[in-house]
Amino acid sequence: MHDLLNSIKSALRGMWNYRWWGLVTAITVGVAGTVGVMLIPNAYEANARVFVDTQSILKPLLTGLAVQPNEEQQIGMMSRTLISRPNVDRVIQMAEMDLKVTSPEAREKLVTTLIKDIKFDAVRTTARSQSPNLYAISYRNANAKTAQTVVQSLLSIFVETNLGQSRRDSDQARKFIDEQIQQYERRLLDAENALKEFKLKHLNAMPDLAQGSLNRVNELQKTVAAARLELRQAENSRDATKRELAGVAPSFTSEQASEAVRTMPTELDGRIELQQKRLDELRLRFTDAHPDVVGTRRVLEQLEEQRKAERKAMVATPNSPAAMRTLSQVNPVYQQLRLSLADAESKIAALRVRLADAEAQLAQASAMAQTIPKVEAEYAQLNRDYEVNKKNYELLLTRRESAQMSGQMSASGGGAEFRIIDPPRVAPEPVWPNRPLLLGAVLLVSLGAGLAVAWLRDQIRPTFFDLSTLRSVSGMPILGSVSLVASPETTRRARLQVLAFSGSAILYVTGLGMLIAFLALRHLLK
Repeated sequence: MHDLLNSIKSALRGMWNYRWWGLVTAITVGVAGTVGVMLIPNAYEANARVFVDTQSILKPLLTGLAVQPNEEQQIGMMSRTLISRPNVDRVIQMAEMDLKVTSPEAREKLVTTLIKDIKFDAVRTTARSQSPNLYAISYRNANAKTAQTVVQSLLSIFVETNLGQSRRDSDQARKFIDEQIQQYERRLLDAENALKEFKLKHLNAMPDLAQGSLNRVNELQKTVAAARLELRQAENSRDATKRELAGVAPSFTSEQASEAVRTMPTELDGRIELQQKRLDELRLRFTDAHPDVVGTRRVLEQLEEQRKAERKAMVATPNSPAAMRTLSQVNPVYQQLRLSLADAESKIAALRVRLADAEAQLAQASAMAQTIPKVEAEYAQLNRDYEVNKKNYELLLTRRESAQMSGQMSASGGGAEFRIIDPPRVAPEPVWPNRPLLLGAVLLVSLGAGLAVAWLRDQIRPTFFDLSTLRSVSGMPILGSVSLVASPETTRRARLQVLAFSGSAILYVTGLGMLIAFLALRHLLK
C-alpha cells in the first residue's frame, strides 16, 4: 500500500512538471470541441399520433352475415411494411425533397437515410405492453417545415394505404368469387346434363337403382310366391266346387217335383192367411165360444180342406199347368254352384296372368341384376359430382352475398376508422443537438486529454523525486543524494508560474462553464 501511494505521488509530481503541456492540450481540445458543437446543425423533430379504431358497432350486428377481416392484423402488417422504399419514394416526392437530387445515387442515398431516420412504432401504454391501435410517427430534419411535411405525407400514405387495401381486397375477393361461380355454374350444368342423359339411357333400370337391385329381386320373388299360393288356393276352391256340382242335378226329379207340388203355394194360401189373422184378432177380444170366433174357425178349416184337395188333384194329374211349371224349373243349388264355378275360373285366369307377369318381371330383374352394380356405380358417381358442384355453387353464392355485404359495410364506415390524435407538429426548439450537454462533455474530455498528455509526457521522460523510486526503477544501489537549496528568486518564479497556470486553468474552465450555463439558460427560457 505504501509503494502504491508512493507511485501515485511520484506520477502526480511528474505530471505537475508537464502541467503546461496538459493545459495547452486541454484548451486546444476544448476550443476545437466547442467550435464543433456550435457548428452542428439544428435538427427539428416532427411528431404525429394516429389511433385506429377497429371496434365498429356493425361488427357484432353482422356476425355470421358478412365476412369480417382481421383489421388489427391487417393494420399491424401495414405498420410493419409502411417504411418501405416505394412509400419513402412517394414521401420524397410529396415533400419535394428531390428538387436538389441530381443523380440516382444521391436519390438512393436519400431514400436510405429516410428509412433509417423515420420512426413508426406502436405507442406504449405501459412499461411492458403497447397499444395495438395507437401509432406514433416521428422524423428529424434540419428544416422544420420539411420534417412536418414528411410526417404529414407518411400519415396520409398510412391512412390511404389501409383504406385502399381494404377496398382492393374486397374487390379482388368479389371478382374471384364471381369467376368461381361462373366455373361452377358451367360444371353444374354439365353434371345435370350428364345425369339427365344417364337417366334417359338407363330408364328401365332407374326403379332398381332407386330401390336397389337385390331388394327388387327379393320383393319380386315374394310377389311370385304369393301369386302361386293364391293360384293354388283358387284352383283348390274350384276343384271343390266342381266336385260339389257333380253331385247336384241340373233340374228337379219326379219325387222332387211331387214334393215341390205338395209344398208349392196356391191362391188359397192368401185367404187362409187372412182368416188366420182375423181369428187371432177375434180371440184377443172374445172367447172361443163366441159366434164370430166359431164362424171364422169353420171358414178357416174349409179353406185348408180345399187347399189339400187342390194339391192332391195336382199330384194326381202331372200334366196340369201348375205341375208342368214346377217340373220345368232349374235346380237353384245347381245354378248357384255353376255361378261359383264361373267366378272361380275367372279368378284363376286373372291369377295366372298376374303370376306370369310377376315371373316375367322377376326374370327381367334377375337378368338386370348382373349389370345393375355397374350402372349403380356410374349413377352414384354422377350424383356425387352433381352434389359436390351444387354444394360448392350454393356456398359460393352465399360467400358472394357476404362479400358484397362486407364491401357495403366498409363503404358505410363499418371498417377501421382512423382518428388523428396529434396532427403533425414541430417543436419551436430543435431536439438536437443538446449543446449544453455536449459542451459539458467537451469540457470533461478536454480535461481528461490534458491529464493524459501530461502523464504520457512524464512517462516518456520520467523524473524521480525520491531515492526509493530511483532504486526500484534502476535496480542499482544508491550511494548518496545531493539536496537542492532554492534561492528566493527561484522560489518567487515558481510561485508566479503556479499562479499563471492556475489562472489559465480557471479561466478556461470558467469560460467554458459560462458558455454552457448561458446556452442552458437560453434553452430553459425558450
